[in-house]
Amino acid sequence: MAVCKTGAEHIKSLQDGRKVFIDGQGVADVTTHHAFRNSVASAASLYDFQAAAENIELMTFAFDGANRRANRGWQMPRSYAETVERRKALTAWAELSYGFMGRSPDHLASALVGQRMGLHAFERSNPARARAFEDYFDFATRSDLFLTYVIINPQADRSKDWGEQDEDLVARVVDEDSGGITIRGAKMLGTSSIMANEVLVANLQPLRPGEEDLAFSCALPMNARGLRVLSRKSYEAHAISVYDNPISSRFDENDAIIHFDDVKVPWDRVFVYRDVDMCRAQFHDTPGHIYQNYQSQIRLVVKLKFLVALARRLTESIGTVNMPPVREQLGRLAAQAGMVESMMWGIEAAGSQQGDYWVPNKHQVYSAQVVTQDLYPKMINTIRELAGGAFIMLPSSVLDFANPEIEPIIRKTQRSAALAPEAKVKFLKAAWDAVGSEFGSRHTQYEMFYAGAQFVTAGHSFRTFGWDGSTKLLEQLMSSFDLADSLNSAKH
Repeated sequence: MAVCKTGAEHIKSLQDGRKVFIDGQGVADVTTHHAFRNSVASAASLYDFQAAAENIELMTFAFDGANRRANRGWQMPRSYAETVERRKALTAWAELSYGFMGRSPDHLASALVGQRMGLHAFERSNPARARAFEDYFDFATRSDLFLTYVIINPQADRSKDWGEQDEDLVARVVDEDSGGITIRGAKMLGTSSIMANEVLVANLQPLRPGEEDLAFSCALPMNARGLRVLSRKSYEAHAISVYDNPISSRFDENDAIIHFDDVKVPWDRVFVYRDVDMCRAQFHDTPGHIYQNYQSQIRLVVKLKFLVALARRLTESIGTVNMPPVREQLGRLAAQAGMVESMMWGIEAAGSQQGDYWVPNKHQVYSAQVVTQDLYPKMINTIRELAGGAFIMLPSSVLDFANPEIEPIIRKTQRSAALAPEAKVKFLKAAWDAVGSEFGSRHTQYEMFYAGAQFVTAGHSFRTFGWDGSTKLLEQLMSSFDLADSLNSAKH
């Protein structure tokens, strides 16, 4: 019988002595700590879902003829049909978190899938590093690893180049020997690092000649000696109950600074070494950047559908759903979600066969990013406008229902056109958690910037658009008439 990774296996793999810090304290075990345990359990539930007998064909694939199976996030599609099959699996995983886990395991798997498809770019730079990457990809697939990545440098002084920042701020190579390299400094954002097995360290931001010490890419286990994870505030820890914060209490994937204090990386885990251009090529001369952002669009479609349903339930709960202006707003939200889903389908269908593999359409991926970076905050704002004061007048917590003095008042003041008082409060708490809480605000910021600033994604769109074809149409028009002919015809 075919087997694949389970939730219990994943939780056990996280009990590895990793160095995680939050609120000034070290964390002995992220799987049991109150700031992380529910989100870790949610990550583990992804693997239990894929291992269920009824889901194993949908969610996993066999590789190398082995009995062991891995999540389809690690599958390298060889056709459009396989791409669609893979997308259905990624969609099913996204639905388990309603699209709120932006760095679920299939995200980094997708990034590495694209990079592995472009192995020739690594070989062009350094054959030994290419072999290391190829071997690591096979290992990650066999192990069905949960990977995170840190590919952005700490902001610090944005007026300076990365190589000009204060010493040891940005992760860099400080030593090498026959066993490998030693790195020191920090990277971010480390999203989902709390619940990941390993971290890919790389550079998505451009580097310049002279910054070779920063120009490396490698993979490390999260418990590597000298690696420290500095967590941001935990929204899970500040959730009073699942009733009060049903999303943030269970799906706060966390973000973190990862600091490397003279961390030794063996050569078989080093994929780019002191090559400024290869740091760029790892993402952009391979389909890596396309596959990772294509996965993000799959997840975002799920999230937008969820938000549209939330918006309708909101108007039903306060009795405005049948008002023509409200129906117009709901129709526009539905159309926007439908547009993003159509773009996702177009990304796949307009892809092309590149060697042995099917690669999603590059320009359409970037088009979707440009559109959705601007669209997401507008959709959130529309939902808040539809709510009016509904989000403000909620009980302080679920504990208010346990107080006999105020419970009858809550039932009187939380009446709804469609829901019982406790159901109305339950729903509005969930809605606020999604769109207005600190967790919800983080998600708005995330959707606006996870792919980079808008000028960056717009630049990708400019760079990859089919200018030749559209310009040909323009030139066809301009060559179809001239001044002399026009003057002559105007006289007659």
